[in-house]
Amino acid sequence: MSAGTRAQFAREARAERPDLSVLCLLLAAEADPELDERGMDWAQIELDRLAGMLPFGLRGARAWAAAVTELLGGRLGFHGTPADYDRLASSLLHEVLRRRRGLPILLSVVWLEVARRAGAPVYGLALPGHFVVGFGDPADGVVVDPFAGGASLGAGPAELAQGPRTAARTLDIVLRILNNIRTWASGRPEHSAVALWALDLSLLLPSHPASLRCERARLLVERGAFAEGAGELDAYADVVAAVDAAAAARLHAEAAAARALLN
Repeated sequence: MSAGTRAQFAREARAERPDLSVLCLLLAAEADPELDERGMDWAQIELDRLAGMLPFGLRGARAWAAAVTELLGGRLGFHGTPADYDRLASSLLHEVLRRRRGLPILLSVVWLEVARRAGAPVYGLALPGHFVVGFGDPADGVVVDPFAGGASLGAGPAELAQGPRTAARTLDIVLRILNNIRTWASGRPEHSAVALWALDLSLLLPSHPASLRCERARLLVERGAFAEGAGELDAYADVVAAVDAAAAARLHAEAAAARALLN
């Protein structure tokens, strides 16, 4: 990803109404050097095309849920499989559109973007360990599972009954996608560069866990950037010192140990 594209990602993340599809495609460009402006345009056109395949005049949550599911999960075969968790492509919007396979959250992005373009009352719903899509009023609307081809959850898993449903915010969806990418890379040391760019993009979001800075510093040390990683550990320790002096001392010691590796 070029510095210009990262700047575009940062600007979009700070827009008054961040565009989910744009952020997902800019994110994907970090993973796929061949995804250029033309490829991003194709993905947006494809989302528009799919939205145009939905019937006109739909009314009510159930009608929208049924129509989007029949199109995407039925006729077009968008769904997920366990094997999709092993592929980085399953977290990249353009690849999910091409393969019609992906992780729950990326398939949900497809459902959301196609339905939104067609005028549906649609929202994402982040459940523990899973991501689904709702239609209608979040308080009592219809919830479907794009990973299962759009199967209705009805009264559904216990999570749906625990407290009010809250529509997922765009930036929370993007951060969750980046977290998934970091998780994928964490078990594959040969892909530590993937974990690093996922952290870099996470830190460009206006709201993110402060602990990501510490995670990035440690990853730099693991990748052999001892001086840079040590500097970031010290900087994070200075922030932590205000609330946890003991933790800050441990971080400074960790930074010193990283610098010792330079000798």
